[in-house]
Amino acid sequence: MSIINNINKAFDHRVRLGIMSILMVNEYADFNMLKELLGATDGNLASHTKALEKEAYINVEKQFIGRKPNTRYAATKLGRAAFQKHIEALEKLINKQ
Repeated sequence: MSIINNINKAFDHRVRLGIMSILMVNEYADFNMLKELLGATDGNLASHTKALEKEAYINVEKQFIGRKPNTRYAATKLGRAAFQKHIEALEKLINKQ
């Protein structure tokens, strides 16, 4: 089995990697928090969250706080497992001698 088999293409972009990293250590994060922490534009962040949602790696919850829309994201059980496997594969690749 190749050392790179468990590297997940869904996490190959820095924004998606960042989104999952944030969601692994937080119960949830809203759109503005992710945008600020990652320095992403609205459109860029929206497209990457959609890609992760399509893979069922994150849940999206839309609500209103007062009159303002609020979108928040949480990693799914599947997403947490896939990301953990991805990180372990990267660590094995880095430590390979």
